[in-house]
Amino acid sequence: MTEFWTGVLALTIFLYVVLDGFDLGVGLLLPWARDETQRRGMLAAIAPVWDANETWLVLNGAILFAVFPLTYATLLSAFYLPVFFMLGALIFRGVAFEFRAKSERMRGFWDGGFVVGSYLATFLQGTAVGALAHGLPMANGRYVGGAFGWFSPFALLSGAGLCLGYALMGAGWLIYKSHPQIRDLGFRLMPRLLIVLLLVLAVLFGLALTQELPVMRRWLQRPALFVFPLLGAALCSMLFLAVRARRELMPFLCAVGLFAAAMGTLCVSFYPYMIPFAITTTAAAAPPATQAFMFWGAGVVILPLTLAYTLAIYFVFKGKTGLEGKTN
Repeated sequence: MTEFWTGVLALTIFLYVVLDGFDLGVGLLLPWARDETQRRGMLAAIAPVWDANETWLVLNGAILFAVFPLTYATLLSAFYLPVFFMLGALIFRGVAFEFRAKSERMRGFWDGGFVVGSYLATFLQGTAVGALAHGLPMANGRYVGGAFGWFSPFALLSGAGLCLGYALMGAGWLIYKSHPQIRDLGFRLMPRLLIVLLLVLAVLFGLALTQELPVMRRWLQRPALFVFPLLGAALCSMLFLAVRARRELMPFLCAVGLFAAAMGTLCVSFYPYMIPFAITTTAAAAPPATQAFMFWGAGVVILPLTLAYTLAIYFVFKGKTGLEGKTN
């Protein structure tokens, strides 16, 4: 059961990163809109799905709390402040999204709140991932780093990298989903975002080498892990070609593929550790009876229903959105 729940957790994290990632990315790109008409069109591209996308974050938390309580407790101990501010940013972002449609005089304020909430939530998520890759201060399976033990230049640069990655997916979604005026904005931004993202990744790789992070030892011991960066390089080439050919769906799929390659890299680099390199999946898992109980509730009922609900939402609201927000 532990292997089953590890796979389910990896799946739900990936679905959250992709689904909420592209709508956060649209929020990151909102300052590049030329006028109110373009802003309205960009927001219309995510309006039917953004709140459903965040359902996967709730499911991630529930699985960690019930099935991997030691990991849940360690992550909250380490990232209490980032999680607090991330959730606050997501809440304020949602409020701003709804209020800006009803407001006239304060629309600029709510637009700013939506953008700031998108940047803050994304940056803190990336910082947490970077801190895990860098290594948390642990002793005897317990976090001992205090309120800012996660803080490092590597983690902060990882936060900036995730902002670029989410913006890349957001641009891909606008290309696929939006009116030609907004689609053209996505075509212009996507190659530039990818170039800057690759530069950030190169700097992160250099930092990992110079700081001799523990994860790099695994890469040297397992050269087969380099298949994921090679896959990412192929997807980057495909993305550039798709943008040049003005393909509408392929750029978004390539961006999603880049995140799949990145997540695959992290999973195979750290497995079987959930907190690298201190707590394994087996050590973090709840008793077998708890896992079995969760299987019949969450595994058999809630997870399939959430998948079905998500697929239904995207099917019902398929088609492009116009500048006024209507779905064609």
